[in-house]
Amino acid sequence: MGENVPMGELSVTGSGTEIISLYDLPWSKLLEDWPEDPGLTSMRGISRHVVRLVRTGDRDEDVFAVKETVEEFSTREYALLRELNSRGAPCVEPLAVVTGRLDLRGNELPTALVTRYLAYSLPYRVILSGNVTPHEITTMANALALLLVKLHLLGFWWGDCSLSNALFRRDASEYSAYLVDAETGEFQNTLTDGQREHDLEIALFNVAAELEDLAIAGVLHPGMDPIRASQGVISRYRRLWKSLNEPQILDPKDRHAVERAMRSLQDLGFAVEEVEITKDGDKGVLKFSPRLVAAGYHQQRLKEILGLDAEELQAKRLLASFDRYRSREAQSGLSDDVLARQWLTEVFDHVLSQIPADLRGRVEPAQMFHEILEHRWYLGEKAGKDLGLDFATHEYVTQILPFRTDSATNVREEPVAVVE
Repeated sequence: MGENVPMGELSVTGSGTEIISLYDLPWSKLLEDWPEDPGLTSMRGISRHVVRLVRTGDRDEDVFAVKETVEEFSTREYALLRELNSRGAPCVEPLAVVTGRLDLRGNELPTALVTRYLAYSLPYRVILSGNVTPHEITTMANALALLLVKLHLLGFWWGDCSLSNALFRRDASEYSAYLVDAETGEFQNTLTDGQREHDLEIALFNVAAELEDLAIAGVLHPGMDPIRASQGVISRYRRLWKSLNEPQILDPKDRHAVERAMRSLQDLGFAVEEVEITKDGDKGVLKFSPRLVAAGYHQQRLKEILGLDAEELQAKRLLASFDRYRSREAQSGLSDDVLARQWLTEVFDHVLSQIPADLRGRVEPAQMFHEILEHRWYLGEKAGKDLGLDFATHEYVTQILPFRTDSATNVREEPVAVVE
């Protein structure tokens, strides 16, 4: 049950204790007149509505996105985002709907939807306006396609898939994408092919138009063609959807064929919860048909084994590091639970403890661990030998981290007050 906290004519309806921290925001002013932390301004994406990022405290959890809209739309989107969160979809977390806003003269102001700021997230314009590589462009397209696949598996029709309506977080050497605007979406028990194709048509048009705008502004990567890039999103979606939904033909004499088929889906980041295996009597072949899959295979394993939260590819990298550690300690006779605690203390936490206080928070911890492992490999290739994790951490901290930040929430000027 949510809380309903009236403030005169104002009503703040939310689902958590965080709504208390929203009291002091200047609800009697139009959102476009709110002051904004300079460090947060660049982290705002483009929206058809007025949006502001506001800070109510010193933690990442105290940064919120506020969007003005009409009451019907904000209430509906709040409910959709809550349902998406409950189903484990990659999307922002809704906190409150603010209604009954009046200015100081008693005039009605628009309803506001408040969501939690997604820490370490980047709008596509921030990424593509920088010094990006073709690989980063490809991984962004892949991330948006994967997001749409995940939503469709949940029976959610987005209705406005675009780069603007998503946020991107670094995930090892790639990106993961999160839905940030669900205003046009709706749930179905199962999406029809026609509904999915409609979503793909919208995505194709939106992404091409957004990239064309960047090209006109002169900030798009010179080798990037907006239409081909948009088509790449659709092609990636179709490949993923086929892998997750169409039968694979297996050799019945191959005893490990089913195991490999399962592993191929896990490598895509999906846990296989139910499959159907049938035999074609005429051809004597096996048909391996995924019936129920869920995103986040490596994330779930990382949480179960090590108790850590991370993006999918980050989780895969951390699990690989733990597996190597476990292999080295195989003769110790210790249980996996004990080894997991040792790895956390001796490897993961040991690395993060070497980050100076003034540089913490620039890069998400699991991502930083991945980048340090990458830097260790690079230094080893250059030197012709492994120089060790501590040396790689020191070099990363001194040579790379001061110039890296995936979050503006901790690299900022003095906070701007947002109280009346």
